[in-house]
Amino acid sequence: MGMSGGSGKSRMSISEINVTPLVDVMLVLLIIFMVTAPMMKQGIEVDVPETNSSGVSTPEDPFIMSVNVKGEIFIEKTKIPINSLSTKLKAIFQSRKSKEVFIQADKKVEYGIVAETMAEVRAAGLTKIALITQPKN
Repeated sequence: MGMSGGSGKSRMSISEINVTPLVDVMLVLLIIFMVTAPMMKQGIEVDVPETNSSGVSTPEDPFIMSVNVKGEIFIEKTKIPINSLSTKLKAIFQSRKSKEVFIQADKKVEYGIVAETMAEVRAAGLTKIALITQPKN
């Protein structure tokens, strides 16, 4: 491989790139990326708005917030502005035993309003948040 045939007077080396190690490394990297790529998804897949769930058990006295079509937030029948929601919730949940919040939003409400409401609930220090849905008929 390194010599030329003939009289033996001139020796000429043949320069070739050995691609076998390169191919091995590339195959290993391909396998690593194929295995790790599905794990890198951010977030969860959600199929909204229809549900077939049987429901969850609720505390004796559930705390339910409502968001109407206009995006207004209500605690029972009292309208609460979004900017004062976290302070109101902190005051309410100081004396409550159950720290769960159930949000009932109209299905025509924009997703951003519901997300902002949930962020205000979390800002109040409450982490057990559930969305109320109607069972699919």
